[in-house]
Amino acid sequence: MWSKRWSCLVFGFTVTVGMFTVVYVFHSNSTLLSVPKYTSLNPEPVNKIELRTKTPWNAHIVWEGTFNRTYLEEYYRNNPVTIGLTVFALGKYLDKYLEKFLASADKYFMPGHKVIYYVMVDDHSKLPYIEYRISRFLKSRVVAKEARWQDISMMRMKTLADMLQDFIKDEVDYVFCMDVDMDFRAPYGVETLGELVAQAQAWFMNSPNTEFTYERRPESKAYIEMGQGDFYYHAAVFGGTPSRVLDLVRSCYAGIMEDKKNNIEAVWHDESHLNKYFFEHKPTLILSPEYCWDFTIHTEMEHVKLAWAMKDYAEVRDNV
Repeated sequence: MWSKRWSCLVFGFTVTVGMFTVVYVFHSNSTLLSVPKYTSLNPEPVNKIELRTKTPWNAHIVWEGTFNRTYLEEYYRNNPVTIGLTVFALGKYLDKYLEKFLASADKYFMPGHKVIYYVMVDDHSKLPYIEYRISRFLKSRVVAKEARWQDISMMRMKTLADMLQDFIKDEVDYVFCMDVDMDFRAPYGVETLGELVAQAQAWFMNSPNTEFTYERRPESKAYIEMGQGDFYYHAAVFGGTPSRVLDLVRSCYAGIMEDKKNNIEAVWHDESHLNKYFFEHKPTLILSPEYCWDFTIHTEMEHVKLAWAMKDYAEVRDNV
């Protein structure tokens, strides 16, 4: 791994010893650090959700108990990073969800680490006042509100690409992009950091890929053939290093615009294009449903970090 902001990080390798995967990292000062990061345990299924911990391409799937929080925190204290968190709050979503999202993020998102919130709103006067903790910073930007929620969802890819290119890439080491209609429930920490991070969609975690709601029309740039695909990914959460996230959002935006030229709209809009991107560019880390849970699922989840808000779409969307 290499980044111009990580002047000390040069290269590394991993060794699996018993139940631990140990990450060895060489620094420019010739010091060798060992970071026990994720266990290779395969826990018993709990509450009907199968606890898969690795992908076929050997990427980790993060669950509570599959990482060593103490060692990770010690590593990042010695090698501090800045994490960005982007969120769009437009129209009724600004009124209803933004304050709770930001207040819960201030409490639980990357506790103890420097965070920059990038908040996009359509009415700057409605930004909630929150007394943020030390090393927490907010940057807001006014963006135009699209007529349809589908276009808001899709066009955020263009806004994110512009912001990542213009300044975010120079300000943070990692960045997460999240929906605003959620709130944090427990520490959402550095175990989620990776080069390219995807969120497994809670409803499809144990489903065969034939049941995934991919775009199935070959005319769309988001098309994935029936029987293909590894996971169904949730566009409410994705992240990674700025360069990898920039490539992701640029690719999604290009696909969206190509579809518009051809008078087609992917079945799940930007999420369909995100799934096509992750199908072709495998994520290096996947977050389990604990990191974006829906309490309307009739299955309990013990260690929920982030949860969807219960909502009435007719109340918050101008077109349902």
